[in-house]
Amino acid sequence: MSLIKSKKRVADHGEVFTPPWLVEKMLDLVKGETERIDARFLEPACGSGNFLVPILQRKLAAVEIKYGKFNFERRHYALFGLMCCYGIELLPDNIAECRANMMEVLAEYLNITSDDEVYRAALFVLSLNLVHGDAMTMRDGTGAPISVVEWGYLGKGRYQRRDFRLDVLTGMASFHAEGSLFAGLGRHEIFTPTSSYPPMTLHDLADSTTSDDSGGGR
Repeated sequence: MSLIKSKKRVADHGEVFTPPWLVEKMLDLVKGETERIDARFLEPACGSGNFLVPILQRKLAAVEIKYGKFNFERRHYALFGLMCCYGIELLPDNIAECRANMMEVLAEYLNITSDDEVYRAALFVLSLNLVHGDAMTMRDGTGAPISVVEWGYLGKGRYQRRDFRLDVLTGMASFHAEGSLFAGLGRHEIFTPTSSYPPMTLHDLADSTTSDDSGGGR
């Protein structure tokens, strides 16, 4: 497997991919978390999914162990596992590949095609969770602040969505540092979502629309 796409991309962007064997060893360092369906992972330079794809595969293996015999729960928790995977990528072709690779893993696991509600719901989730942008500046391709969607599974086929600004979330450590002006405040007093939504079903997610990434946004 080639670890680079071209010498020019290495020179221009420092793009070098992590080999699969090393990815697995690194993920084994946090094995318990990778096997938790609801554990959230953010890859700030996700490329085509070298880390996110095996993380999703581990989550789906956990879904199969716990819910493999119950199709309703299996489908909903598989989507929830996907919802807990996040990525930011500077290069637009990489983010498109990452979305496609993640979708392929989920579709193969659930044996679904593009006419299935879970498939269409997953496309919507991936358009939000995998962002074309710069993790250093925390801005997306349009220059707007990167938004992170917090998904929750409420049970009985309902999901909760809340949106947060990435730059605010990453300020958590400094807000709570000893001596900080905000050290005495609770998280709920600082980290409020920019948007909150009513509970959503698979049907709601599948019918949702989002801007096309060709415009440089999410």
